[in-house]
Amino acid sequence: METALLYDTTLRDGMQGENIFFSSEDKLKIARKLDDAGIHYIEGGWPGSNPGAQHFFELVRDIQFKNAKIAAFGATRRQGKTCEQDGNILALIDSGAPVITIFGKSWDLHVESIMDNTKQENLAMIKESVSYLLARDREVIYDAEHFYDGYKANTPYALKTLEAAVEGGTQCLVLCDTNGGSLPCEIDTITRNVVAHFRNRGQQDITFGIHTHNDCAMAVANAVTAFHAGATMIQGTINGYGERCGNADLTAIIPILALKMKQDCITDENLKKILNLSRFVSETANVPPVNSRPFVGKSAFAHKGGVHVSAIMKNPRAYEHIAPELVGNERRVLVSEQSGKSNIIYKAKELGVDLGKDESRKALIVASIKELENDGFEFDAAEGSLKLIMEKLTDQFVPNFELESFRVTVEKDKERPCYSHAMIKIRVGDKTEITSAEGDGPVSALDNSLRKALTTIYPQIDDMHLVDFKVRVIEGTDGTDAKVRVLIESRDTNNIFSTIGVSEDIIEASWQALADSFQYKLSLDNTIKGEKK
Repeated sequence: METALLYDTTLRDGMQGENIFFSSEDKLKIARKLDDAGIHYIEGGWPGSNPGAQHFFELVRDIQFKNAKIAAFGATRRQGKTCEQDGNILALIDSGAPVITIFGKSWDLHVESIMDNTKQENLAMIKESVSYLLARDREVIYDAEHFYDGYKANTPYALKTLEAAVEGGTQCLVLCDTNGGSLPCEIDTITRNVVAHFRNRGQQDITFGIHTHNDCAMAVANAVTAFHAGATMIQGTINGYGERCGNADLTAIIPILALKMKQDCITDENLKKILNLSRFVSETANVPPVNSRPFVGKSAFAHKGGVHVSAIMKNPRAYEHIAPELVGNERRVLVSEQSGKSNIIYKAKELGVDLGKDESRKALIVASIKELENDGFEFDAAEGSLKLIMEKLTDQFVPNFELESFRVTVEKDKERPCYSHAMIKIRVGDKTEITSAEGDGPVSALDNSLRKALTTIYPQIDDMHLVDFKVRVIEGTDGTDAKVRVLIESRDTNNIFSTIGVSEDIIEASWQALADSFQYKLSLDNTIKGEKK
């Protein structure tokens, strides 16, 4: 079996996904990341379709990528025109991209009913376009759009469209499941038949590729199946972004090829970059990462059940199909009402809490966690608060400050939006601090007021910022009297941490989470005016 070629189309097909947009500068940054991760082909867009795509090719024209070739994407010439008369074909050449990927119609339904074309003219369009581009010293990849549907509807004609591309001179045929409706068994049979068809004709030098969509949740499975059947170029997008239900997700395909199928398609060093690549593209697209995404998701190697945790402490292979470090990820043990002592022991060690040898302490923590989660807390999403609770239950918690009281007022008049004011009284050691501050909302005002009270004593809190604030109603049957759960995510230069609060009062729940975030930050660096506690 030949080595797999990785072809990324995030910057074109991925951008066709709902709510996905990249500026030309964004695309350049992503292209550099893809190249650094060892991707072989990076499809930059359709230069004939919009100015933004053309601008990207201008930006990359003089850049030397160390691993990747840049590809421009477009269609065969229009019916009734020559290649010289077709603006899109000319734009592909003007892009300066060393690789050009063009698509043509494989399904007679599209040829006759959608394009109002003839089958013979469609074949001529494919052959002439490929030939014209190859004559301009470009590597040409031919994407057979809707190939699997076309093959199922009219096998002889679908094969003729591929033959036309080969007659035009291409040595790379990519079979596309454009509607995403094919199943792995169909992909396997059809791909093997196509490969055999050309091999039997003596055309041994043709490379076959696969391009799948996820409308049946089969994109990754279909891509891997096609590779096993002889298609060695794998097209996909980072995080599976793409039209409708998305494209095949390269963050899953690459580890499968490298680790499961033992393909030398990416170095071990670059494989470890997959998680950061996934998150970088997600952040650039302003789309939250999917925690359950295989290999690179936050939950991909998270363990919650006590039986599972007990087993992985002895041998991680018991409940992990690969070592998370291979893809740049990490093992996480969650603590919740489903936890046992194994979870507590593992988590305490991870968080730096010494449980000692007293088994009763461990049992107390397990029981307390379960009781708190029954009241609405959720510690697998708030490890900062979890550490503080463990320290409190084992008499290791030394509060950096203690609340005496706070007061929050909210005002609104017809001239200005709502604004809030908070006054807070806290005790730090033997000293009492009373401060007040305004904010855009009650939590903002409390944050500003607490920060103001603590800054002179703990200057390191200037480095901490609230980055996310979430409110959930735990049980809605009580209406406005229902309990709410507040999750706060904070970060400093080196850490991201989450804390939690639960109450019938949203301000009290917010205070709990906010106070924990400051306590946790200070526990990371127990320094007062440069001196250790």
